[in-house]
Amino acid sequence: MTYIKIACVADNSDKAGSSLELLKQKYEFIDDVAQADAIVALGGDGFMLHTLHEYMKADKPIYGMNCGTVGFLMNEFREDNLIESINAAKRYNLHPLRMVAVDKNGKEHHALAINEVSLLRQTRQAANLKISIDGKMRMQDLTCDGILLATPAGSTAYNLSAHGPIIPINAEVLALTPISPFRPRRWRGALLNHKALVKIEVHNPKKRPVSAVADFTEVRDVVSVTIKEERKKNIHILFDPGHSLEERIIREQFTD
Repeated sequence: MTYIKIACVADNSDKAGSSLELLKQKYEFIDDVAQADAIVALGGDGFMLHTLHEYMKADKPIYGMNCGTVGFLMNEFREDNLIESINAAKRYNLHPLRMVAVDKNGKEHHALAINEVSLLRQTRQAANLKISIDGKMRMQDLTCDGILLATPAGSTAYNLSAHGPIIPINAEVLALTPISPFRPRRWRGALLNHKALVKIEVHNPKKRPVSAVADFTEVRDVVSVTIKEERKKNIHILFDPGHSLEERIIREQFTD
């Protein structure tokens, strides 16, 4: 596919704003994202994640250029040959996780996560959780600060900070990673098939309240959370050749 009609969005930082003005002097972007063949996003990883969520229904490939700090999901910012770079980029199709969280009042909350779904303690009391995979109970009592389920794309984010494994982007697995586990002390998580249905239930939610977070969406006082890959949703990210997502994930495993 050839990308001709390009839209461009930027975060509210000075660097992203000045980069946008610089590009506007050289390229004619369209204002209507619905009519665009691709979207350029200027900012950091956080803004890229917001952009992916915002335009998920538009089903448009997004080419990020780093105007932030780490820029793991971004390409290097270059003002020259932008259209050629977009058309030479490698396209990755990702699927988000769907979270269904039930709160203490019995209300269901639905949200999508590109990086991870996290359950976190709300107070000084540690969370006490029960874990089931595909309807089979796997852990009756996990006492911890929380737990998360990460996609390959999200495995280098919060998951990595919680000492979870980095997952190759094309691996059809998810990382289930505890956050500061107290009991069992030696459990470091699990790798699950990407089709797995994960259910996490909260023991004694009144005394040990827990919140659930799907990227940017937080639900307080949950009693149970189910998580499954949403195969009907597609997310398209464009990366420069030689600076692919596979290469970044491999390189991340050899950094100090």
